[in-house]
Amino acid sequence: MRILGIDYGDARIGIAVSDIMGWTAQGVGTIYNKGWTKLSAELDKILKEYNPEKIVLGLPKNMDGTLGFRAEATYEFAENLKTIYSGEIIFRDERLTTVGASRFLNETNTRGKDRKQVIDTVSACLILEGFLNENKK
Repeated sequence: MRILGIDYGDARIGIAVSDIMGWTAQGVGTIYNKGWTKLSAELDKILKEYNPEKIVLGLPKNMDGTLGFRAEATYEFAENLKTIYSGEIIFRDERLTTVGASRFLNETNTRGKDRKQVIDTVSACLILEGFLNENKK
């Protein structure tokens, strides 16, 4: 049973996947958001490769817990995702995920261009990892 984790953004989308047992999260990569047509083709390849039972999608909330304009864009992305994926989509609060990803990249001394290319993938891993930890059997 694999679970896919997604950190959706206007420019880039980070993707992570669980191991077959659903214990750990590994980064798959970052997709550049160049419109739904190209994005859906990339996502479709990933969905076919990993065949996830569920998708955990990071939901950006304001620090006070309210939903802002970024959450609306995420909901719209989820609706589009339903056109190529029929499984369950679970929204997960992603507050401070980017902060956690930045902290991790600081600890690994990842800088410049390398950092920009992986921060969304690391964020997707943190979103998925949080979900997996909360739902361990």
